[in-house]
Amino acid sequence: MKRKELMIVHGLLILGWFIASAAGRIAPQEKAESVTPIPTLSPPEGNTTFINGVTWCVARPGASQEDLQNALDWACGPGGADCSQLQPGGRCYQPNTLLTHASYAFNIFYQQNGNSDIACNFGGAGALVKRDPSFGSCKFLASDTSAAASSAMLGRAWTAMVAASLIALRLIV
Repeated sequence: MKRKELMIVHGLLILGWFIASAAGRIAPQEKAESVTPIPTLSPPEGNTTFINGVTWCVARPGASQEDLQNALDWACGPGGADCSQLQPGGRCYQPNTLLTHASYAFNIFYQQNGNSDIACNFGGAGALVKRDPSFGSCKFLASDTSAAASSAMLGRAWTAMVAASLIALRLIV
């Protein structure tokens, strides 16, 4: 193959991996300690609902106050999470604890960013749970695990792969 053709094939492989990763087909390597489930009921009022693999991201109870505060500030600031419900008078303001507020903000960020494990890291301050942390009038968004959503995402990934292949073939010929 010519150098140009090799570069195109290499680019397509990278694009294919990226698209497949976004579609959830290829999981990035993780450290062993990051895949160990952390049992938590954050906030403690959470119920025991677990339906069809739905996940939420909450603050890890063992995280330091400083780490939780820094992660909360980032999630509600540069991270772009809508933390308006954490303001006084908001549905999730009470109980006014760092752990509860961080859990709500972490989950908003996690849901807005595709429910990927990395979107719930927060420097080790976040943890994925299968128990709905909603309480009272404070409802935590849940991950979308419906077949329709998965099918739509795979359809978009397939379309992008076909388009990239056609472009590459056009460049080679």
